[in-house]
Amino acid sequence: MRFVDEAVITVRSGKGGRGCVAFRREKFIPMGGPNGGDGGKGGDVIFRVSPSLLTLYDLRLKRRYEAKNGQMGLGSQCNGKNADDLVVEVPQGTLIYELADEGEALAADLTDIGQEWIAVHGGRGGKGNMHFKSATMRAPRFAQPGEPGEEKRLRMELRLLAEVGIIGLPNAGKSTLISAISAARPKIAAYPFTTLTPTLGVIQGEFGERIVAADIPGLIEGAHTGQGLGTDFLKHVSRTRLLVHVLDAQEALGDDPLAGFALVDEELERYDPGLAQRPQMRVVNKVDTLDPETLASLKQKVLARAPGTLFLSAKRGDGLDDFVSALWRFVDSTRQEEPQDPPLKGEQP
Repeated sequence: MRFVDEAVITVRSGKGGRGCVAFRREKFIPMGGPNGGDGGKGGDVIFRVSPSLLTLYDLRLKRRYEAKNGQMGLGSQCNGKNADDLVVEVPQGTLIYELADEGEALAADLTDIGQEWIAVHGGRGGKGNMHFKSATMRAPRFAQPGEPGEEKRLRMELRLLAEVGIIGLPNAGKSTLISAISAARPKIAAYPFTTLTPTLGVIQGEFGERIVAADIPGLIEGAHTGQGLGTDFLKHVSRTRLLVHVLDAQEALGDDPLAGFALVDEELERYDPGLAQRPQMRVVNKVDTLDPETLASLKQKVLARAPGTLFLSAKRGDGLDDFVSALWRFVDSTRQEEPQDPPLKGEQP
């Protein structure tokens, strides 16, 4: 199944059933009076967060969702059946925008498992003629029609819910890192842009606690304008508490060992200043490709300008224990704080 994080669909609720015009006709009961029942309510269209879904792929396959209409009323004061609601399941972290001629507006942010949002309400059923009997109108020959349903066009956008976002230049070893610390198994190869879609990994703690991390495909210069599908990927780090910024050790051997970090930081700043202020853990990966003397010199240069930078080899396992311990310390200290989403595109901050 392909990773799909956007979809545009149309939803329509059911119409209410019309009320019934009927009269009581039984032997020995002349002029029994009106007894037409009410129409049933039309079905709502409800979005519900499902733990089993990871993408919006199903919503790309089906673009229109319609709830059923309520049944019409019957005689003998029998009301029509209410229509069942139509439940559309979506993955955790789905944003729903209502589309209109003047633009779009955020309608729902579905972040919790089981959370529901009613997109369109079903029409109310019409009243039968038994409701309109009076002293001056003993035989009403009319009933109410059911109310029409609602129809809306919606744009769905998925933003992964992860406490840790792993970012960096292409081929920095992000996929190898997330596969080394979790059960995630992304595609890994020795060329840039191996990872084309975000990957979620879960880091399990000793007592069952866990950290959800997202491996974000490589960002390049111009990512904030969409270069290399940068804007498609940057949105997935918007909910994270911590950014793990990974740099290939070979990229750090130039005159400026922090140039790779600075390039991606600039793209974060240009995309959204709030992301640039997000806490970062800087990691120099692939230290197994350097000889001990070169590595020692590199550590000295980097730590002089960026204290706290970690050096590891995700492939060989060097430094992974210290890295995971640092992740747990940070996450444990911030679990009571909610991450701040950046302003959504098209909205006022």
